[in-house]
Amino acid sequence: MNRKLRELAEWVNGKVVGDGEINISGVAAIDEAKEGEITFIANPKYLPKLDQTCASAVIVSHEVSQREKPLLCVDNPYLAFAKILTLFSQNPYQSRGIDPHSWISSTATLGEELTIYPFVYIGDRCSIGDRVTLYPGVHVGEGSSIGEESILYPNVSIYPGTIIGRRVILHSGVVVGSDGFGYVKEGKRNVKIPQVGGVEIEDDVEIGANTTIDRATLGKTIIRKGVKIDNLVQVAHNVIIGEDSIIVAQVGISGSTKIGSNVTLAGQVGVVGHIEIGDNVMVGAQSGVAHDLEANQGYVGSPALPHREFLRAITVFPKLPEMRKTLLEIERRFKKIEEALSSKGKEK
Repeated sequence: MNRKLRELAEWVNGKVVGDGEINISGVAAIDEAKEGEITFIANPKYLPKLDQTCASAVIVSHEVSQREKPLLCVDNPYLAFAKILTLFSQNPYQSRGIDPHSWISSTATLGEELTIYPFVYIGDRCSIGDRVTLYPGVHVGEGSSIGEESILYPNVSIYPGTIIGRRVILHSGVVVGSDGFGYVKEGKRNVKIPQVGGVEIEDDVEIGANTTIDRATLGKTIIRKGVKIDNLVQVAHNVIIGEDSIIVAQVGISGSTKIGSNVTLAGQVGVVGHIEIGDNVMVGAQSGVAHDLEANQGYVGSPALPHREFLRAITVFPKLPEMRKTLLEIERRFKKIEEALSSKGKEK
């Protein structure tokens, strides 16, 4: 595939500085790019490499001054890079059909132009939309549905009664609809609470490898449209994650928690159950969320604090040993004063 630089500028709503008629055949990193390829600079610290790269053109912000190399100037270079990379890397969908080594229930409803690889299992009363791709080892449990153009990579397990929307991507090892972790004590014995709810994943969700989404005890665990979940994430029963939120690797979300729209939980954040996190919240890596978080704020630490409060607290932390030493000294002196005053009182 070849595109004129001016065509790429139209694709990303950018402006060409220099020769817009040059041909671009691909996208590469700034140190690896060759003639005919386009690269990008999103961080100003890499600007010195602008004159060193072998790329034929560079995606930059509008603030970058004229150089010898043709530039594609945009508001957000990283976003423009993502869109152009998508243009060059994605091939039109082509159905590979249904492999005879797959097992599909006679009561399942199948769409058109499917790609179903060997050793896929599709249970009773399932519904598979048009242009769905199921890789080897995918298990789709009874009564589940998968929307059009969704992709399930090898060894994805979909438990019965799961609803998956359109254009959903589930990477290898994802488990959707496994039992929520629900038990009640009878003396020392753990009695299992039946998990009879389901899971609904809305349109345009992507879930990373080996992530688990538990079914609800009653009702549904819901992942709203546009959510992106990284690898190795645990989402417990009855959790609701709002639209366009980002959940980074190794996050654990406990049961019945409600997460708002456009929320970001960074790596290894832990969230207790039965709380609410407001819209547009950002929680820093390894934070522990033990209570409700108000919308439109950033939080850091364990327990999670508003960012500014955390910064004030963390500056005190290294001083605590010296502060303790000072307090003990004050306490010792105060006791001496009390003893002296007590002695004078007895003399009178």
